[in-house]
Amino acid sequence: ILWLEIALAASLPAAGQSDNKELNLAVGASTVIDCPFDVGKISISAPAVVDTVAASRREILLLAKGYGLATVGLWSKTGERLLYHVTVSHDLAQVRDLLRRTFAAEEIQVQSAGDALSLTGRVTSQAVADRAAALVAPLAKSVVNNLQVDPPPAEKQVMLRVKFAELNRTAGASFGFNLISTGALNTSSRLTTGQFSSAAPKQISPLALKQDGITGVTPAGAAGAASNFTLSDALNIFAFRPDLNLGAFIQALRTQGVLQILAEPNLVATDGKEATFHVGGEFPVPIVQGGANAGAVTIMFREFGIKLLFLPRVTARNTIKMHVKPEVSTIDLANGVVMSGFSIPALASRRMETDVELAEGQSFVIAGLIDDRARENMSRVPGLSHIPILGVLFKSREETKTKTELVVIVTPVIIDPAEAGRAPVGPAMPLEFLQPMPPAGPKK
Repeated sequence: ILWLEIALAASLPAAGQSDNKELNLAVGASTVIDCPFDVGKISISAPAVVDTVAASRREILLLAKGYGLATVGLWSKTGERLLYHVTVSHDLAQVRDLLRRTFAAEEIQVQSAGDALSLTGRVTSQAVADRAAALVAPLAKSVVNNLQVDPPPAEKQVMLRVKFAELNRTAGASFGFNLISTGALNTSSRLTTGQFSSAAPKQISPLALKQDGITGVTPAGAAGAASNFTLSDALNIFAFRPDLNLGAFIQALRTQGVLQILAEPNLVATDGKEATFHVGGEFPVPIVQGGANAGAVTIMFREFGIKLLFLPRVTARNTIKMHVKPEVSTIDLANGVVMSGFSIPALASRRMETDVELAEGQSFVIAGLIDDRARENMSRVPGLSHIPILGVLFKSREETKTKTELVVIVTPVIIDPAEAGRAPVGPAMPLEFLQPMPPAGPKK
């Protein structure tokens, strides 16, 4: 007959180090202890944690019932003994595999703490930490969430370098070129809209640029060869070839008096956020009220000048998608109106709006918005100019025609936020600029 006795661990006699064994079981699991002797007595320190069933004289089935620690002692009738220190916890291998498959990109560790699971490590967001705790909650009585959330990565920023320029097409015709590219061979651009037909393209030779002291205009794949700027007059949006010196090209036009820079703003915007720029002013517009307030005049202000709106987005390919909306407007007194005794000027505007995707540092140009004006100036001698027939001799009439074209050159650059740390020390004089005079001492 096999005799079973349940007692506290403190009542067990001390055993030698060689008689102690460690066992780790998950809740609900079981294992068989093969004893080298016939078991005569079994002692369990925590019956709520483990239980035993004698399968035979030398085989004891150990059942894990609850979380915790327990000591199981086995004795023979002749005094031989074995002690098993049993730890009953969660199936951590199963929990780790579940977390690894669900959150492969996260660093999550899990440990068992009694009947609770403890989550440690670092995750990318609080949402991931909450989802991980909810995932393992059914596997334990409670979950201790010690996951640390990494600070969110700094948002990328895009700086837009913009040049608003006005091209005098009348002077440009005498200089021998048009600005906008046709997209034909040997051109300074890569893509065009093709919305309008183009005139025959003309060219600017690098030789003319070198005469102004400007170099660096050499096409790719043609070492030492000269590259002409081929240009036309269609409305196009195009990206300059990276092997051409855009700054040299603009400087050449300014040197010849053909191009005038209106503004050169630099705008910085966070990825996906809108940035605006406006330089100019507002002019008053009187509005005559009707109805019950008939005859009353209110003033509304309208903006004029140079405006720029852009919204950048940095793609996964590290290219920049942009929505760009530049506008240039001026007060036009010649086309104004007079209403109720008020002289209201007109507003001459040139605006454009487009979406484009570029690599970082690549420039694109929006152009083709032409303003064509004709003016007539007459001077005459009072009195004599009204004499019939001979009065023509005392008059002079001058007609001037000006044609200008608005050009917007845009270059986007991705800006990486600076790391946290001390601000760099600016340049400073090694010594004080004026050495202080020594204090005057008592006269001897």
